[in-house]
Amino acid sequence: MEITELLNPKAIKIVGKMSSKKRLFQDLGDLAYATYGICLGDAIDALQERESLGPTGVGHGVALPHARIHGLSSVVGVFVRLDTPMDFDAVDRQPVDLIFALFAPANSGVEHLKALALVSRTMRDRDICAKLRANTDTATLHAILSAGPTSKAA
Repeated sequence: MEITELLNPKAIKIVGKMSSKKRLFQDLGDLAYATYGICLGDAIDALQERESLGPTGVGHGVALPHARIHGLSSVVGVFVRLDTPMDFDAVDRQPVDLIFALFAPANSGVEHLKALALVSRTMRDRDICAKLRANTDTATLHAILSAGPTSKAA
């Protein structure tokens, strides 16, 4: 599985400032609707329901919200970069500015986990995150994410 299979280039957005997690989920849902036709209400409700189980802020300014949606046929993603980091109840208590959300079919098991692992690995790469923070063109952001982490073999 590759990021290009999950993330349509049109599913990337740069936002100046976000007032709340609820507002962010609205933007993620809008992007999912515009790009993949996912019902806006379903996307927002599923993200909020998952977040109520525990925050998806994984640290180092990154959040990986994810949700299962009835009617989807494959796992898809949206990416938002915030110019101004926001509080996200992340595990390290640091504000978040890089958000990669995944939407998976309600009955997906392994595919959802594979996608989440891939995105997590990608977003843990400090070089990738630095490049994402340094660029403001959505096509460039897609290229950075699509390239994935660089192998650091010994």
